[in-house]
Amino acid sequence: MLALLLSVLHIGGATLDVELPADLAKPVVAEVERWIETSARAVAAYYDGFPVRRVRVTVETFAGAGVRSGKAFGGDPARVYLVVGNQTDRALFDDDWKMTHELVHMGLPSLAERHHWMEEGLATWVEPIARVRIGALKAEDVWSDVMRDMPQGLPRAGDRGLDFTPTWGRTYWGGAMFWMLADIQIRERTGNKKGLEHALRAIARAGGTIGTTWPIERVISVGDGATGVPVLRELYDRMKANPAPVDLEATWKRLGLIRREGRVVFDDHAPLAGIRRAITR
Repeated sequence: MLALLLSVLHIGGATLDVELPADLAKPVVAEVERWIETSARAVAAYYDGFPVRRVRVTVETFAGAGVRSGKAFGGDPARVYLVVGNQTDRALFDDDWKMTHELVHMGLPSLAERHHWMEEGLATWVEPIARVRIGALKAEDVWSDVMRDMPQGLPRAGDRGLDFTPTWGRTYWGGAMFWMLADIQIRERTGNKKGLEHALRAIARAGGTIGTTWPIERVISVGDGATGVPVLRELYDRMKANPAPVDLEATWKRLGLIRREGRVVFDDHAPLAGIRRAITR
């Protein structure tokens, strides 16, 4: 790719070096830069500072519109690679989740292959939460998507737990279910004073970012130490080698999520309505 160092963005204490094809039209260049900046701002807000100090973002293009694929890598600096259409407009970039998803990966260390669900599940869960917190998404839309997609992570026949069932559904949505439950339970057990972000911030500040490799026990220890409750420990022990089915309908009811005429409405009298609000606030 004939690349151009388009710009250097400074967000949340991090420097993002952006590379784009030199022949990309100026209006699309402006939208790509805005897209990257918004995604990085969401991650920095969630982590209370961007998890790593420097990232090189390389964008390649194809003829057409939309965002095709992305990948995050460790290294010095960390890198994110995305493929986008050279006719992608603002509406399509605003609707995209992939850039934020890849940048969330910056905030967790590399783990053993059998724990890949933890890495992808985290990015799947945190991505919309980070975006809604900066006003890039509506809470109703986030919870609607969660209710629609989370069942893909439920165990099926022959499931041997998250560490030993590397299917697409269990890797992405089973992993997201683990982190969602962790978020809810941390808040329940701390009186809604702490949430998943407190565990993740502690992990990142201890050096647990994409350029390092940690054993899962260290992730759990640092995360639980930051919240003061052993939620990660207990959930991992329950879900790592057992199907551990989750009653999602009961979870939605406790959070005050109701499907009505094709959309989600909130029941603010539900037992965990305050936790629901805190997650997306």
